[in-house]
Amino acid sequence: MSVDCFLDTNVLIYAVASDPAAAHKREAAMTLIERKDFALSAQVLQEFYVTVTRKLEKPLSPVQAMEWIEQWEAFPCVGIDAALVKVAIELSERYRISYWDAAVIAAAELAGAEIVYSEDLNDGQHYGRVMVRNPFFDRGLVQDRA
Repeated sequence: MSVDCFLDTNVLIYAVASDPAAAHKREAAMTLIERKDFALSAQVLQEFYVTVTRKLEKPLSPVQAMEWIEQWEAFPCVGIDAALVKVAIELSERYRISYWDAAVIAAAELAGAEIVYSEDLNDGQHYGRVMVRNPFFDRGLVQDRA
């Protein structure tokens, strides 16, 4: 499996957010989703579901959240297994990042992605073969595929 990039949970959440103050983030998230060949992980989908149905100011219904998840089934999704957990633990220790962020990095590596779009880690930081880009920090990062 090889993809252009890996999308972290916050990108998916902003894609469905209805808060007018986050309109620019919604636009950036939708641009990534529409223009990139991306991968996700089971962890990202789980976090998306919990956040959009329970933590948003205007939560989605479980049915609405499921509809979004079903759309993303067309893209590669990295599962969670013991090997991924062990790699994530190692990355967490090596880079002194949370286990959850390290699991995203591990899944991105497994998917063959060189870029992870996320606002949770340092923009431009390399974690092994993976570099993090914050799509909400610099709008110029979201471009069409060549």
